Amino acid sequence: MVTRLDLDLPAPELTAAICDIPSVSGSEAELAAAVERALDECAHLTVVRDGDSVVAWTSTGDRADRVIVAGHLDTVPIADNLPTAREGDVLWGRGTVDMKGGIAVMLRLAAHITAPSRDVTYVFYDNEEVAADANGLGRIARTHPAWLDGDFAVLMEPTSAVVEGGCNGTLRVAITVEGKAAHSARWWMGDNAIHGVAPILDRLRAYQPAEVDVDGLTYREGLNAVGIEGGIAGNVIPDRCTVMVNYRFAPNRSEDEALAHVQEVFEGFDVTLADSAPGARPGLGEPAAAAFVRAVDVEVRAKEGWTDVARFSGLGVPAVNYGPGDPLLAHADDERVDTREIVACEERIRAWLAR
Repeated sequence: MVTRLDLDLPAPELTAAICDIPSVSGSEAELAAAVERALDECAHLTVVRDGDSVVAWTSTGDRADRVIVAGHLDTVPIADNLPTAREGDVLWGRGTVDMKGGIAVMLRLAAHITAPSRDVTYVFYDNEEVAADANGLGRIARTHPAWLDGDFAVLMEPTSAVVEGGCNGTLRVAITVEGKAAHSARWWMGDNAIHGVAPILDRLRAYQPAEVDVDGLTYREGLNAVGIEGGIAGNVIPDRCTVMVNYRFAPNRSEDEALAHVQEVFEGFDVTLADSAPGARPGLGEPAAAAFVRAVDVEVRAKEGWTDVARFSGLGVPAVNYGPGDPLLAHADDERVDTREIVACEERIRAWLAR
């Protein structure tokens, strides 16, 4: 039996109901079915499903532009923080920040704005919190690109209800040092590869990350070791050690330029690209983006982490991050949201779409 979501509930109460349907990445089917059922009851929407992603759109036929409002259905694993609990204006529980408050806002907008000022596509997608190749938005872009046609997109990632433009890019490299194995009792017969990574760590400690202005917003870069692996036994001098390094780079750099920079920093070492994802420029000069910023009338800042605005940017659709919840509380065991932010986001986007 498919769970029924009541889209007439106020957004904070709807957020709690959505959170209480567990939807850890890869297990979004129950929530996706509930979203699909609720939207199917809206006569003004066309509703389609791809795996555990649900897309709905208006088709007035007399609107000059189309906007996309998107959010992911999945969460990171539950940490004994469901079901949700409410204390005054604070709602506690997994997903309250990342990002069921945004999903609740999307559902209420989709259900109740039957004649928007511009046509709207609502995208509820799966598997955002795991490997990029599983991402539901990426899958839709590959298999149903027409579903993502639009002039502007709002990604409802948590931003504390301010606009965050663009996002940093990210890449990881493996830097490997080779040594020579030997018995640790006769260590002088070997060459300790773990000791050999010391210059790599020295360069990381000495590195001064840049703060880069891109289209009027300041992005903070970062270069950090995020893992180290070496050694095979407690009595063997290791002959190989690998340091994993993550570079968060401002969206004025391409992925190739970012990799070239990392290779320059670690010149003389074996640097192998593990994975990368491009950043996204803010795009706030685009007319639709500028109109959105004027309409919601809140602070605008740079998005430091990577988000799926980069996927929209790759499709030629300018996008911003805007949603309820403090991003610093995303994925935390004590994840919680100020429900007043959920209400504010709904009111502001509703006013923008009703103009």
